[in-house]
Amino acid sequence: MMAYSEPDFIFYPQLQSTNTELKTLLSNKELAENTVVITAHQTAGRGQVGNTWESEANKNLTFSLLLRPRFLAPHLQFYISKIVSLALVDTIKQVAQMEASIKWPNDIYIGNQKVAGILIENSILGNQLDYCIVGIGLNVNQAVFTSDAPNPVSLKKLSGKDYDLEALLETLLDHIEQRYHELEINRKAIINKCYLDVLFRKDGFHTYKNEKEQFKARIEYINEMGMITLTDTTGKKRQYAFKEVSFVI
Repeated sequence: MMAYSEPDFIFYPQLQSTNTELKTLLSNKELAENTVVITAHQTAGRGQVGNTWESEANKNLTFSLLLRPRFLAPHLQFYISKIVSLALVDTIKQVAQMEASIKWPNDIYIGNQKVAGILIENSILGNQLDYCIVGIGLNVNQAVFTSDAPNPVSLKKLSGKDYDLEALLETLLDHIEQRYHELEINRKAIINKCYLDVLFRKDGFHTYKNEKEQFKARIEYINEMGMITLTDTTGKKRQYAFKEVSFVI
């Protein structure tokens, strides 16, 4: 088992994308696991499949973390998404006393509003994961959102309180470390149960849409590669990969 190393922080007053910057740094020199690239103002944060992430300067957490989970087979890389999502839920509960949920695959919601997003980029070398760049945007103290994103929210908008960004980052990294350690010692069953337990709309039938239709279904499970299985109101099971189906909110 690898020993955990303290994070090495690389700070920028402004960046277009912390993921892009971390990837560039990594291509030029060797970086230790747990290197964190963080910026006070991310101007072109990237989300899943070309989406952008709005973030006001000095108000939110926008950073990328380098992990080297070489103990994990490449086809199980979705576990990194699971543990980071769970760490965000753990952190929000501890710091803000709010119950968050994971909207499959890895958006973090409070109620029907999005408070955090994750973008993970993996590099595979041979038969192992070489490294993962974990980009996280957590809306913390931003009070006004101006983009056309449908449902953003921040911890401050929900609680009325301001949060210490440095302390919040430390807490989040601690929770990522704890969940990462669970994965490292092969406690996948616990991770799977925790992930399912906090899934957005995990109970009952809800409306979904694919490229052809809208339909009502309930979540059955998420497999190890991150695909979702839904059961519709006729009892038919439907399996989807990322972006093949979406929630109607």
